Amino acid sequence: MKFSEQWLRTWVNPTLSSLELSEQLSMAGLEVDGIEPVAEHFTGVVVGEVVNCWQHPDADKLQVTEVNVGTDELQTIVCGAPNCRAGLKVAVATVGAVLPGDFKIKKAKLRGQPSNGMLCSASELGLSDDHDGILELPADAPLGQDYRDYLGLDDVTLDVDLTPNRADCLGVRGIAREVGVLNRLPVTEPTIEAVKPAIDDERAVFLDAPAACPRYLGRVVRGINVKAPSPLWLQERLRRSGVRSIDAVVDVTNYILLELGHPMHAFDLAKIDGAVHVRMATQGEKLTLLDGQEVTLQDDVLVIADESKALAMAGIFGGEDSGVSETSQDIFLESAFFSPNAIAGRARRFGLHTDASHRYERGVDPELQRDAMERATALLIEICGGEPGPIVEAVAPDQLPKPAQVTLRAARLQKVLGIAIAAEEVTEILERLGFKVVTSDAGWDVTVPTFRFDISIEEDLIEEVARIYGYHRIQASAPAAQLRMIPRQERRSSADSVKRLLIDRGYQEAITYSFVDPKHQAMLFDDIAALTLPYPISLDMSSMRVSLWPGLIGAVTHNQKRQQPVLAFCETGLRFVPDLQAENGVRQQAMVAGIRAGKAAAEHWSEGERAVDFYDIKGDVEALLANRGIEGACRFVEDHHPALHPGQSAAIFAAEKRIGWVGAIHPQFEKKLGLNGRTYVFELELAAVTERRLPQAVGVSKFPSIRRDIAVVLKQSIAAGEVIAAIENIGVNHLVGLNLFDVYQGPGVAEGHRSLALSLTLQHPERTLEEQEINTTIKTVVEMLTAEFGATLRE
Repeated sequence: MKFSEQWLRTWVNPTLSSLELSEQLSMAGLEVDGIEPVAEHFTGVVVGEVVNCWQHPDADKLQVTEVNVGTDELQTIVCGAPNCRAGLKVAVATVGAVLPGDFKIKKAKLRGQPSNGMLCSASELGLSDDHDGILELPADAPLGQDYRDYLGLDDVTLDVDLTPNRADCLGVRGIAREVGVLNRLPVTEPTIEAVKPAIDDERAVFLDAPAACPRYLGRVVRGINVKAPSPLWLQERLRRSGVRSIDAVVDVTNYILLELGHPMHAFDLAKIDGAVHVRMATQGEKLTLLDGQEVTLQDDVLVIADESKALAMAGIFGGEDSGVSETSQDIFLESAFFSPNAIAGRARRFGLHTDASHRYERGVDPELQRDAMERATALLIEICGGEPGPIVEAVAPDQLPKPAQVTLRAARLQKVLGIAIAAEEVTEILERLGFKVVTSDAGWDVTVPTFRFDISIEEDLIEEVARIYGYHRIQASAPAAQLRMIPRQERRSSADSVKRLLIDRGYQEAITYSFVDPKHQAMLFDDIAALTLPYPISLDMSSMRVSLWPGLIGAVTHNQKRQQPVLAFCETGLRFVPDLQAENGVRQQAMVAGIRAGKAAAEHWSEGERAVDFYDIKGDVEALLANRGIEGACRFVEDHHPALHPGQSAAIFAAEKRIGWVGAIHPQFEKKLGLNGRTYVFELELAAVTERRLPQAVGVSKFPSIRRDIAVVLKQSIAAGEVIAAIENIGVNHLVGLNLFDVYQGPGVAEGHRSLALSLTLQHPERTLEEQEINTTIKTVVEMLTAEFGATLRE
């Protein structure tokens, strides 16, 4: 929102400098982004009058003029402007004047003719880019007056960056109201009187969409002179607000928008067929806008229409076919309240952003329409003449916003602000803001004015009190708190530590969507009915993931298409499994998962090139389990998973509970999923790897350890891990070390069998073990293996 400081001071004039005023507004929540002078610096320019004007004898495009600048002598000045003529009041740079760019005016001769000054255009004075001709001043401009003083150019433009909730300040009236409140000054508003109708002409108005437009005012004005120039004061106020002067009718509606913050629009009355209807567009209806762009409307776009066609997009942009032109003589003025929900987003849909849509999207005072209409009518008749008709108003009272009723508690105010403000001062602040206040024992019952759309809850009122009271007056106080240790269980580690371990092993962390392609997920997990979203982002993101694998597989395929040779990703996150016993029928479980594909390591001169295999990813899982101190308590058991290769997959158990899976993606899915080559994955319950076994301190034995090796023959289908787990579980005395150091198949071992060579290390903490104890331990182990696995000692 840009506005002239001088314009603001005609409403309210605090004893503050421009900088102090901008700081005050910023501290009150209306951040001032910039303070710019309304004109570049120049001196020596005065108001003059062209007395005589004749053709230059030696130049076709130049004229010689005699100009009265309020002195005893006429000044001869050569001018090349096409609009130069006798009787014209102009801006004259006299000899000695300094124009923008440090351009000094001196006596000169142009094609043999003396020139004692220069007749200035707007661009030469740095007022605009218009250089088509010299400035034409009103006939009553005082001769000889300094041009800066005449136009009041010792002024600045304040650029206020308003937050979307402060639509009430999108006009000088709203800014003035804030300045008045902050400085405890009265605001002098322009007198708005009802314009008496001179004719009986009117157009009927019908609200066909009252929820979107609950109030619409229209007025016929006949016999206007569209070509009448806008007054210089009006053009200047528009220019200083960043708005270009177009014609008197448009200038008046733009002026009302800037002054009152209320958009208006004017239609050519001759182009309106019958009554005016405010309705929703029909699907596919077309409209040519004022800028010549043709748009196709949807049925959620509000339009102003007549009996046969749409005239304008309500609150956004006027239509070309009904716009006011140079030939217009009669107009239909519009002043309406449109619901913000009916306007929001519509302009952006068509690539538009107008001053009107900017205000209607944020909210316009629903009680301001009649004042805006009367103010615009008076200005229009003053400038363009014409005869106004009566105001026609269509209103749906039940659809208009109702003033909000909000209660502010004194105790809550003090708690939030941290200070106590006198009740009388709080009441004064609220009343100065335009609120109707009724005090009570607990606080204040407040009726919010219609122009404040942003006040709806108690905290909004607290903010209003704080900013008007002054944030600088609220003293900072250090919080008082007792230091205490943050409760942390040593038995639990964080998910970050799990990810760091995997990253140290060459993984990269991936963050994928919880929504996955239902076809890919059903392919991998045909035994789980996934949850389908009722309103998905897209069709290929319409199911909640039951595993982290689909997202990681997508990351691998994405990188394989970009020729990445080494791929290893890990992720922690939730999976969503249907469970009737869980809350809302969904069990959300935190998981950690990883995926590897391509080469086992980056190319290096010291190592050969090798593809990643099952044991690489199994080693990663074992490192993850070992880091949590539970490696020995976990085992890998051959099992079937629909997504994994039957010969290269295993379930991971901790005690008797399955905590995850590891294996290769089934070959039948590789091509369907877009994978290139063998891909290995794992997934574990995050709780299982963040729950750690605390180390127990034991004394170091001073006595020798004894190693005994045994080789047992058993069926090839029996996993070595099961044999080792069985030995550990029987709890033989003084066993401190157990290791599988050799596996043999071949001559001397029956077909379908293999030999496992195990080393058992025995040690007593307090004495040397005797041979009989050692033999008894070994015998116990062999008998258990024979009974449980059918194993025999190898000869």
